Amino acid sequence: MKEQLRVLLENCMEQASDEEMEVLEDILQGFNKKQMKLNSSYIGGLLHMDRTMNDEICELTVPLTPLLNNNLGIVHGGITATIIDSAMGTLANSLLPEGYGAVTTQLNIHYLTIGKGDYLQCKANIDHKGTKSMVLSAAVYRSDGKKIAQATGSFFIIKKKRA
Repeated sequence: MKEQLRVLLENCMEQASDEEMEVLEDILQGFNKKQMKLNSSYIGGLLHMDRTMNDEICELTVPLTPLLNNNLGIVHGGITATIIDSAMGTLANSLLPEGYGAVTTQLNIHYLTIGKGDYLQCKANIDHKGTKSMVLSAAVYRSDGKKIAQATGSFFIIKKKRA
């Protein structure tokens, strides 16, 4: 397995443009962040998510790189959705007692303008916390301060299965 990966990596590097080499480096650094437990998930590592939290708000900041762009050269809408879901889910799960988790049941996003600049920052907050469900909202801003998306999400509260 390691030899196959080594060959694949070498082939990719031999054929890569400068931008593709930057993207490959970005991917490997993100993978390494997960390995070193600097991010709790591979997606968090790959997106280089930086998180700050308190009891009411979760803020995620993601640096923008070509890895996150669609074929128009702007942030892919699915990346914006992932950042929103990650911020809301992180906040929702932080509010639950041990043994419980929150899972997304609905995500409604309004894209307001294109994602571009140096980074995106998502701010999620809780709107309702019941015993079986939660509703959260979030806004995403680009580095120039312009809001690019607003969203709401619903989450079921479930009991975690023991491993």
